Amino acid sequence: MVLTAQIIKKDGKKEYAVLPYEEFQKIQEALADYEDLSCLREAKAVEKNAPTIGIEELKKRIKRKSTRSTRRVKSND
Repeated sequence: MVLTAQIIKKDGKKEYAVLPYEEFQKIQEALADYEDLSCLREAKAVEKNAPTIGIEELKKRIKRKSTRSTRRVKSND
C-alpha cells in the first residue's frame, strides 16, 4: 500500500500526517483485518490441545441427537 500523506510541521518538527480519505479507509480495513487475524491466532493457540472429533463422528452424534429428539416429540402426544 502506497500512502500519499501530506506532512504538517510545527516548530520544524513533523506534527501531523494528512491522508486522502480513501487511503485512511484502507488503513482502517487493514487494521481491522490484522486484529481479526490476531484474535484467530490467539484462539487457535488456546485450543491447540483441545480434544477433537472427525467429521464422521460428528455426523453420527448429530444423527443420534436428532433421532432422540424426534422420539421425545412423538412420545409426548
